[in-house]
Amino acid sequence: MSQPVRTRIAPSPTGFLHLGTARTALYSWAYARHHGGQFVLRIEDTDVARSTQESVAQIIAAMRWLGLDHDEGPIYQMQRLARYHEVVEQMIAAGTAYRCWCTPAELDVMREAQRARGEKTHYDRRWRPGPGKVLPPVPQGVQPVVRFANPVHGQVSWNDLVKGPISISNEEIDDLIILRPAPEGAPEGAGAWGVPTYNFAVVVDDWDMAITHVFRGDEHINNTPWQINIFNALGAPLPLYGHCPIILGDDGQKLSKRRGAVSVTAYEDAGYLPEAMLNYLARLGWSHGDEEIFSREQMVQWFDGSHLAKSPAQWDPVKLAWVNGHYMKLADDARLAALTRTQLAGRGVAADDLDLLARAAALFKDRCTTVVELADWAEMIFVEIRPRPEDLETHLTPAVRAALPTLADKLAAASWDKAGIAAALKETLGAHQLKMPQLAPAVRLLVCGRAQTPSVDAVLTLFSRAVVLQRLQPR
Repeated sequence: MSQPVRTRIAPSPTGFLHLGTARTALYSWAYARHHGGQFVLRIEDTDVARSTQESVAQIIAAMRWLGLDHDEGPIYQMQRLARYHEVVEQMIAAGTAYRCWCTPAELDVMREAQRARGEKTHYDRRWRPGPGKVLPPVPQGVQPVVRFANPVHGQVSWNDLVKGPISISNEEIDDLIILRPAPEGAPEGAGAWGVPTYNFAVVVDDWDMAITHVFRGDEHINNTPWQINIFNALGAPLPLYGHCPIILGDDGQKLSKRRGAVSVTAYEDAGYLPEAMLNYLARLGWSHGDEEIFSREQMVQWFDGSHLAKSPAQWDPVKLAWVNGHYMKLADDARLAALTRTQLAGRGVAADDLDLLARAAALFKDRCTTVVELADWAEMIFVEIRPRPEDLETHLTPAVRAALPTLADKLAAASWDKAGIAAALKETLGAHQLKMPQLAPAVRLLVCGRAQTPSVDAVLTLFSRAVVLQRLQPR
């Protein structure tokens, strides 16, 4: 490439980092890493009324959890107000922007008249300077906005990295407001000229930060013509755009707060592993042959910007659980132990023996799709269990009850390992003429609170001898 690849992700801190933004962050990060370029984190915080530091912290935490490391940033737009004001003044001097004193009431009247005539509602450019044009008198007590003097004729065209060629007529595009008066509560730096709007600030940012490629959701397609025209008005080089289709929920509707669009960090809390989330997110709109499971390094190697889907992907919780289960099986037991301890701590269960938790992870992880499920298994080691009465009635037959004192005696003298416990079980079976399917479910139920577990001798090694003997006492 003729210049270094530079991509960015630019979330607004008006809420959590959601799945769609996480996916475009992943694509932007992978593309930069594939080409040996740089990935920039920018915080678009010009919505002063709704932006919060809590959201900023959550966004950064989510990026860190996903392992999407940035080379620059976070860069905050509200710390760049002087630069936006400088560019606005240059555009006004060049005739590519102008002040507009229309009040909201005037704009409402303007639109109603256009609707009555059957016209598309557009700002009528009454304050836009032109040869021989007489502008209205400047009203007293009205703070102006600044509008971009969008080209009136012609087409805006670009070759989208995802959608292919796109062309939109300039006649469909309004004279966009690029600077508004500072809202109440804005920082002092907003000054008399106020705060830039999204479509203007993003252009100045991408220009100043030498962004070469922009991956984002296809809800931004309608913004792109304005942005391209502003780039051209500034004489700035255009980035290449790739607009990725939305992610649909499992009901086929757009993901929303009511339809599964929870925060990325909520999936961490729910026991998902970041490598599984990245793998699954990557496949929601991109493919490399038929590969379903791949590492972060493989994605970087393969992600060259091609093979991005043009149609929406559908979120599938079952598929995500399957992918996460795959990575659970591969995960290091010590790592799973630390994650399980955190999950248990959230339930008020103290479980500080990481070696014990690692052994539990090794035994149970093949049965788990999330760390939450692993914690469900491990919790029985640290808390009192309460078998269901109906299960006790089913499995604690008179013959099994008669065998429990013998088993307790054998376990009291056995070496406390899998082989010693297995021998005690075998001797008890022989002494009472029982089969393992009769005794083992009852032992599991009494010690673990459930009748089905991995091999009973292996499970019992996770408990202390004292706990096992105490739980085998007649009920």
